[in-house]
Parts: sequence; structure tokens; C-alpha cells
Amino acid sequence: MNQKELKELVEFLIEKDISEFELERGDVKVRIKRALGHSEPVHYPVHMPAIANSAPASAPAGAPAAASAPAAQEQLHEVKSPIVGTYYEAPGPGAPPFVKVGDTVEAGQVLCIIEAMKLMNEIESDSAGEIVKKLVTNGQPVEYGQPLFLIRPRA
Repeated sequence: MNQKELKELVEFLIEKDISEFELERGDVKVRIKRALGHSEPVHYPVHMPAIANSAPASAPAGAPAAASAPAAQEQLHEVKSPIVGTYYEAPGPGAPPFVKVGDTVEAGQVLCIIEAMKLMNEIESDSAGEIVKKLVTNGQPVEYGQPLFLIRPRA
């Protein structure tokens, strides 16, 4: 199966609103799974754990411990895999990773590569901000729609 056939298959699945498809032909196995109904990036609130002993020992029962702490919630943007394949964090073996936790990225900046059927697909950031967390490891297989990175959007 070549890239053109794969693209036509994906377009057909989208047109027919099929969310999951699997095909095995010889030694080639293709599994496509797509999320339905999400046309915008999904933002998940992240709760930071409270630091031990941050509330005074004499605090009255039922008093909110985080009342004196700054807001411990923030909205993070999830960068998801647009395809099924193998995740690579660097352009080649021994090369430095495209990004690491703490890096500031721009929209359109390459974050990683996903190899699908011997094709190397550069995955670009769709949001500007700071890389907060990598959710996959180098060489790990990834699914369509699987979260790859969490980015703290620039204010």
C-alpha cells in the first residue's frame, strides 16, 4: 500500500464517518482509528499536587488548604498524533531531540517524527508555548489521536 492509497483510504473513512478500520494484506497491516467530533484542540485542566504541610496545622476542619496558595490549575494544550506509526524524538540516531521539556516552541515548529510505512512524517506544533511534558518515549508505537506533548500556551 503506497502513500496515495493510504490517503485515499483515510479520506474515504472520513467521508463515510467510519471511526475505526483495520486491513491486513500480506505482511502489511494497517489500523486506523480516529476521534470523532473534535475539530478544536482539547484542553484539560491540570491539578498540581499540594505541597505537604503547606497549610498550617491549626487550620480549622473543612477550611480549603489551597485558599492561601496561588491558583494551582492551568490549561494545557495537547499535541496529538495525526497518524499511526513509531514516534522518534530526534531526526536520527545520536542526534539531539527536536524539543525537550522546558523548551519554548512556536506554532509550526517540528516537535518529533512519526514513521509510518517507512515514511518519516515531521509533526509540527499547532500552538506556541512551553513544552511541559512529553507523553511518549523514543521508539514507542503511537495511535491516531494519541497525545504526544503537553504545551503551556503563551499568554
